[in-house]
Amino acid sequence: MTSAPRFHQRLFRGQTVALAARLFLALQFWQPASAGLAATYVLSSRPEAKAYLSMPPRADGALPPRLSQTGAFKDVARLTPSDSLIPYDLIVSFWSDGAEKSRWLSVPENQKIKFAPAGEWVFPKGTVFVKHFELATDETHPEVRHRLETRLLVCDDRGGVYGVAYKWRADNRDADLLATNLTESILIKTVTGVRTQMWYYPSRQDCLTCHTANAGYVLGVKTRQLNHEFTFPSGVADNELRAWNHIGMFATNLAEADLENLPKLASLDDPARSLADRARSYLDANCAHCHRPEGTVANFDARYDTPLAQQNLIQGRVLINERIDGARIIAPNDIWRSLLFLRANTVEAFKMPPLARNTIDRRGMKLLQEWIDSQPGPPVLPPPEISPPGGTFAQPVVVVLKSEPGATIRYTVDGTVPSAEDLLYEKPILLASPTILRAKAFKPGFTKSITTQEIFLIGR
Repeated sequence: MTSAPRFHQRLFRGQTVALAARLFLALQFWQPASAGLAATYVLSSRPEAKAYLSMPPRADGALPPRLSQTGAFKDVARLTPSDSLIPYDLIVSFWSDGAEKSRWLSVPENQKIKFAPAGEWVFPKGTVFVKHFELATDETHPEVRHRLETRLLVCDDRGGVYGVAYKWRADNRDADLLATNLTESILIKTVTGVRTQMWYYPSRQDCLTCHTANAGYVLGVKTRQLNHEFTFPSGVADNELRAWNHIGMFATNLAEADLENLPKLASLDDPARSLADRARSYLDANCAHCHRPEGTVANFDARYDTPLAQQNLIQGRVLINERIDGARIIAPNDIWRSLLFLRANTVEAFKMPPLARNTIDRRGMKLLQEWIDSQPGPPVLPPPEISPPGGTFAQPVVVVLKSEPGATIRYTVDGTVPSAEDLLYEKPILLASPTILRAKAFKPGFTKSITTQEIFLIGR
């Protein structure tokens, strides 16, 4: 007769083996939430939201003088959004001089967004977008931030939009409505001292410069920007399209299985996406609201939805060549003749975008340069260096020209563009009178450099 303890041991071992077998089979078909869609929905229900919050239906209405009166925040000092606001984020953010941004939107209850897989969405009247800007003011402690402004974009009752900016007070207790644009000097602590960064607060008219009917009025909030995983304030991550679809934000119900097939921008440092995808995504976020059909006067289309072969970017002809020979929108393997790069990589008067940008996006420019350099084409000589740089001098000045080893430099002193037959640089040049010095480098097997110039005003 089998003893009870041994019988139960065999029974327990049998149950354990069966359970292990079921667990093994289950694991073959299970994936963690990070490998696909979340197991649960992060948004359980759609929040109640009043149309326009506490903003007027039109820009000519009575605008709240303080941010705390807009209905966007229930505790403005703590930046606690009202219950009607839904937080969101974008895959690729528009460059805003290095500011950190937080975003929310409020869609009136019983109203739905007209979803589109490509292009722009259409938002119901009374929708309000809230975007908050902060700037790190200590490079050794990036968590130390200065509250700059909070902007509201309102879908008005006429089918358009209007935008307003609220500038934060020094005590961070509230922010005040700005009547016009404003430029402020912000002190930034560095490792070696202090630097000054200028911040531009846009006017209401400035908002309409970019938020146009041709661009769909609302920028950024679209399929290709929200088709990604976002960690909500609760700490739970989910695909934003899936989360919004679950609470009934769209007029069209999305099939979750199709999300992977919808357009999706590539972040700047996404190793799984190609260099071209990442660069074109950057241009989509930073340029496409103006550079598109029927947009600003230009020959290219920056929208990611447009296939690269039809964007007219590579070898695209320019309308204004900035006095650069062979200039193109993007010249293959030639950043010097790529005007798109030239204008994005400067803060001079011809910069792009031309509005509300006072610094250069170094990460973005590194990406664009890598993409341009990856295009097939012969090596290109950089423009010669001129030392000292031009300026006003009381006495004659000796100027040195420098280029790559093996390159020859041709120069002119009458303002004309140097050719291969002009003066050969062999030793430092003595300038004793006002001179426009221009130089160009040449080397067999290389594309000649663009012309560089400096203006020397010598004597009284």
